[in-house]
Amino acid sequence: MAYDYEKSIRPGKLPHIWCPGCGHGIVMKGLIRAMDTCGLEKNNTAIVSGIGCASRMPGYLDFNTLHTAHGRAAAFATGVKMAKPEMTVICCGGDGDGAAIGGNHFIHACRRNIDMTYVLLNNYIYGMTGGQFSSSTPPGHLASTTPYGNPDPAFDLAKLAIGAGATFVARTTAFHATQIDKLIVEGIKHKGMAVIEILDDCPTTYGRRNKFRSVVDMMKRLKDIAVPVTAAAKMTAEQLEGKTLTGVLHKEDRPEYCETYAKIIARVQGA
Repeated sequence: MAYDYEKSIRPGKLPHIWCPGCGHGIVMKGLIRAMDTCGLEKNNTAIVSGIGCASRMPGYLDFNTLHTAHGRAAAFATGVKMAKPEMTVICCGGDGDGAAIGGNHFIHACRRNIDMTYVLLNNYIYGMTGGQFSSSTPPGHLASTTPYGNPDPAFDLAKLAIGAGATFVARTTAFHATQIDKLIVEGIKHKGMAVIEILDDCPTTYGRRNKFRSVVDMMKRLKDIAVPVTAAAKMTAEQLEGKTLTGVLHKEDRPEYCETYAKIIARVQGA
């Protein structure tokens, strides 16, 4: 029997505005399945985003949602979690919103280890705002602001999250659709800052400029570069050249921010 996605979609919000071939719809369906698997209640779940193609996602989902300022999703989500620590808080956004203009908020949410799940859709470009290069655009690749090739090195967003202090970090791709919800489920259940990076495709502002012939080619690329961490452990450095590790990349236990903050309040009030 087909999965009933409509129960999680706001009435009258479809069809969506994403371009044909965009992987964001695949990710949204994975997020819906993950929230259903976790048994999340709509009134006790907040989904927060900033600005961008991926950040349109909360507009379609029938939960408590915030569509906030550009790059500020993690800051707003932090406020929600501090005010209502009993709520499940999920951030959605692209690499431009989350890790470029929103990079400062992102790293501090990781540093604090606040209990939220950040679904970070990485399509290597500012898709909605004009096709500018982002902090994850590969060197040499084309964007509206780098028409002769991007001179900057790219962030490894998963390593950035780990280095900043996130206690659960995972990665998959839009091609690996069945893995998306499984990793998001693990992130939601984890106590602390969970980051799930999903490598995605933008056929319009990234694919066309970088001479991908079709969406199929872009999806094949995601398939070809992905290597599960278990398989990578048996591969040489030469074999891993140009590849990207997928699966759970990092997991640790560390005090969660809201609980630590609550203990400070209790100590001060009891003094």
